[in-house]
Amino acid sequence: MKLELSLVVTAAICAAAKPLSKAGPSRNKLLLISFDGFRWDYDQDVDTPNLDQLVLDGVKAKYITPPMLTMTSPSHFTTITGRWVEDHEVVHNMMFNTTTNLKVPHKQTLTRSEWWDNGVLPLWITAQNQGLKTASFFYPGGGANYSGQAVNRVRVEAFDHQDDNETEWRQNIDTVMSWFSEDNFDFVTLYYGEPDNVGHAKGPDHPDRKTIIQQIDRTIGYLREAIELHQLSDSLNVIITSDHGMTTVKKRPLVDEIILNKYLNLLKLVSFEILDYGGFGILTPRPGKQQQVFDALSKAPNLTVYKKDQIPQSFHLGRSERLPPIVVVADLGFNLNSRFIVYVNKGDHGFHNGEMDMKTIFRAFGPDFRRNFLSKPFDSIHIYPLMCKLLGIKPAPHNGSLAMTEDMLLPRGGSHRPPASLAALLLTLLTFAVL
Repeated sequence: MKLELSLVVTAAICAAAKPLSKAGPSRNKLLLISFDGFRWDYDQDVDTPNLDQLVLDGVKAKYITPPMLTMTSPSHFTTITGRWVEDHEVVHNMMFNTTTNLKVPHKQTLTRSEWWDNGVLPLWITAQNQGLKTASFFYPGGGANYSGQAVNRVRVEAFDHQDDNETEWRQNIDTVMSWFSEDNFDFVTLYYGEPDNVGHAKGPDHPDRKTIIQQIDRTIGYLREAIELHQLSDSLNVIITSDHGMTTVKKRPLVDEIILNKYLNLLKLVSFEILDYGGFGILTPRPGKQQQVFDALSKAPNLTVYKKDQIPQSFHLGRSERLPPIVVVADLGFNLNSRFIVYVNKGDHGFHNGEMDMKTIFRAFGPDFRRNFLSKPFDSIHIYPLMCKLLGIKPAPHNGSLAMTEDMLLPRGGSHRPPASLAALLLTLLTFAVL
């Protein structure tokens, strides 16, 4: 009798020591969520129980650094490609052409493949080429074709889409969960346009910004309930991040606002410009006028002007073929007005990515992530190889490094405790054996 019990106990111990095998592919699924304009410290002055719980249940980085440019489309495309902006060439939110003076608004640019398809493959396509099913829900770049290839399933924001509808936020989560649980998708990206809109309209210090952060926190809580409901807790990893931070725009009478036409005649000296767009501006001088434009702008206060071939290497912008010859970066909080002050935003981004107000968030949880793990800060470009590791695919060429993030992952095979039912059985057998 004792020998039989000993064999049973031994078998139970062996079973408890081994991770349970899962039906289907060994890889887990991955959801990447981006909350546009979520500054790294936005949850520190608001009651956020669900985000706080994520710190205990998963991984948190103190902050991450977006690429130069700290704008929505360039930054999101760096995350999904693992390439610097000078490589993927999505150098602005607006599609533009310096020869024809074409300027396409951001929402319309989202479906213009000629702006996104520059020879760099986003993760959706790389994963699909290795047999995975992928989808994009409102994520920038998802609505384009890449060398004729489209993402398996795509939803693109309408021009008049309302970004702060909490009911719709939950519906979007329900939809994405069904894509995972019913349609067996492997990788989905989900984008929300807040708190960026509130940050622009009201400023990062306005009470409405705190209100939208609480709405985001409730949405995180709903997400976790939906994961449980769809029985995805043991098979779905989730990364939550953003594209850039936000800072208060400095305005009169507190400061003298920048009006570039005070320092040079834009109509006579410049053939193309995009200004009035936060802290980053681009200009194409007329033939033979580049040095004159550079010299004039160098005398303007509260900004730094660069010739493209002299941009600091740390910006990872200088090799871009699409970027115009003159780049202007304003000091934190100063907007780049062109001829008049027409800028109404109270908060903005586009400033130097070294500024703390431009840093953003990183949270992650799921079966492959450690629990209660605080990661050192890192650049957002390193998210790409992490996602490839989670999906078990070979990355496309990229500029990131898995060494920056792999310590947040569990050892291969995981270290999960045995199910409660198995532990209870083991305890019962051991007790019976003692008796």
